[in-house]
Amino acid sequence: NAWIKNTQIEAVRVILARQLHKGGKLWIRIFTDKPITKKPQEVRMGKGKGDVDHWVCVVKRGRILFELGGVPEEFAKRCFRLAAYKLPIKTKFISRTHR
Repeated sequence: NAWIKNTQIEAVRVILARQLHKGGKLWIRIFTDKPITKKPQEVRMGKGKGDVDHWVCVVKRGRILFELGGVPEEFAKRCFRLAAYKLPIKTKFISRTHR
């Protein structure tokens, strides 16, 4: 279980969009909907809650983060390996088998 920041999701989106070159479809299955607040440096305690510093998405184990469609499986594995370097969690590549 982890928090993924909006900047990390954007970094993965940029990597995958550059790899796809307008071929294939990308779905982002997570959304940052939890605000994280922080008080400025050298401010005394009290005086209410701080301003929103960044947004995070709470990701639990087993959650599908991103999907790719319309590309070969080996190409998708290469793309997701590059994307996994940008995430703070351990990821696994899974594929849907067609019957």
